[in-house]
Amino acid sequence: MEQNKIFQFSVENALEMVMMFDCYGRIIYANQSAEKHLEYENGLWGVSITDIIPEAVRLEGENLYFESEPDGTFLNIQAYRENRTCFPLRTKLFCCEELHTYICTGYDVSEKTLLEKQVTQAGQEAEEALKVKSEFVANVTHELRTPVNGILGNTRELLDMENEPEKLKMLQMIERGCKDMHALINNILDFSKLEAGKFVLEPREFSFRNMIDYIKGNHSKRIIEKGLEFSVNVSDEVPEHIIGDELRIVQVLNNLISNAYKFTSVGGITLEVIKTAQYGNRVELFFMVIDSGIGIAVADQDKLFKSFSQVDASISRKYGGTGLGLNICKQLVELMDGSIHVKSDSGKGAIFSFHIWVKVPENGKGLADGDADEKRMQSMATRSEQELLNKLQSLTENNKSDKIRQYGEAENKEELEKKMSKLILSVEMENWEKAEMFAETVKQLLEEAPREIKTAALRMKMAVQKGNYEKTVTAFEQLRDLINEEAEK
Repeated sequence: MEQNKIFQFSVENALEMVMMFDCYGRIIYANQSAEKHLEYENGLWGVSITDIIPEAVRLEGENLYFESEPDGTFLNIQAYRENRTCFPLRTKLFCCEELHTYICTGYDVSEKTLLEKQVTQAGQEAEEALKVKSEFVANVTHELRTPVNGILGNTRELLDMENEPEKLKMLQMIERGCKDMHALINNILDFSKLEAGKFVLEPREFSFRNMIDYIKGNHSKRIIEKGLEFSVNVSDEVPEHIIGDELRIVQVLNNLISNAYKFTSVGGITLEVIKTAQYGNRVELFFMVIDSGIGIAVADQDKLFKSFSQVDASISRKYGGTGLGLNICKQLVELMDGSIHVKSDSGKGAIFSFHIWVKVPENGKGLADGDADEKRMQSMATRSEQELLNKLQSLTENNKSDKIRQYGEAENKEELEKKMSKLILSVEMENWEKAEMFAETVKQLLEEAPREIKTAALRMKMAVQKGNYEKTVTAFEQLRDLINEEAEK
């Protein structure tokens, strides 16, 4: 008896609507929730269930018909109040054969339906906003190219006509600014396409080693002019011809090598490429760009591949850049079924590595055929990876950049002498852009020197930036004398 009371209390006070009706559809019980939601002035007793949920139950003559079996399956229908207004109802219908009655349970899902509509609408609005933004960015970047190309073309014509050093320097600065603007426009355009999911790779067959030669030729001159070593090594296992998006592979490598060049003042830059796996005509290529530059603290490495992010604001001020390049590289590499990583520490250089999957043409060499060849390729990949790891460890252990940066060390003196010679030669040739680059390197090599020497290095760099020949030569001689005096102590 006590249990029945507890059960009745629970049903009567349940948040869910509960109604019981007979075989003629007349309601013989309704709990408080049902009475509240359906708002019948004289209560629900004797009301036909077909008036409340006509989509689920109908009465033909004296017979009751159900749209689906009353077996407890969820139904999403409309429930009608006495004033014929309705609300969405999620309900179940049960049959109690022993009592010749039926039970209807359910709850009002108006709020849930409204929230779902709002979420759907918000998603559609966000998608539309992203589309509008992407189209706007694409249109703006395309429009920007026209005036930039006009300025660049006219500047190059003036460069051929001008002989005055001061005017030439100003025109060269305009030309460099236009080139930087072009790179920025291209980055923003690529980023907007990637963000909108409209970026499409264009794979085709090409000569891999010709591509590497192009990259090497594109960077060798300026890297060597900066006094850095530049080496490129491609494993013999890498196919001669592959099918992939050559333009985007070049874009990723150009970005990584340009960053290495930008952040490296002493030492060198190395590009390594090996084949690490092959399954059928699919080949995995592994690339590494190794530098002896300023490095990246472990705590800051998670910022590298995020959009509009750099390790700190001083890097943007000192070296330039939008923080988009590596984010674009990451997305491009992932589109090629790969991933990109960095191994570095502050002041100890950096190793950027990424792998991608490409295809080998059907008539290409090195196409694996059958399980035996596949196992052989996996074995070769394992050996190649191990050789690469050993080489990486050797490069890290033998990295001379630490001693080069330590003032007073033999490596530091040797590097300082080289850069000072190249600096004064650039000044004599009035190549102020290169002179400024070497002046910055000299300043970095003297970071641990006595204060007087560091001040002299800064004074010389400022004179170089102004393009003042006499002041630069005077500052250079003063700095050289101070270094010699310190060495004799």
